[in-house]
Amino acid sequence: MRAVVQRVTAGRVTVESRLTGEIGPGLVILLGVGGNDTMAEVELLVRKVSQLRIFTDAEGKFNLSALDVGAEMLVVSQFTLFADCRRGRRPSFSDAARPEMAVTLYEAFVQSLRELGFRVETGQFQAMMLVEIHNDGPVTIWLDTDQLR
Repeated sequence: MRAVVQRVTAGRVTVESRLTGEIGPGLVILLGVGGNDTMAEVELLVRKVSQLRIFTDAEGKFNLSALDVGAEMLVVSQFTLFADCRRGRRPSFSDAARPEMAVTLYEAFVQSLRELGFRVETGQFQAMMLVEIHNDGPVTIWLDTDQLR
């Protein structure tokens, strides 16, 4: 699994002018599921995202996690995080999971965050979405479960 995690002041997703998810201060997570991913990757990434110390304390230092601050989360499916651009000019997405597998792991990721007590909003799986991200900092972190092991 791959995730782009952005600390935000606000985030929202619309599909065909219909609001599907909106948060205040917290994290926008663009989530890509790979063809070889399992629940083990979901668990690893949920643990990392929830405990990543990217929120500032009273002294302005990155000492607080999403758990510490009660961050809201907006999770958006993003198969393009598995783009392979090594050959030619058109990216290949052959490393991304098939939609029927990806949706299951995407939903498990969202549910696992909710079980930790987070308020989690989402986009719409397999839809063309307009994502508004008000990046705070800016703080943007790239996570890949293959590199986290």
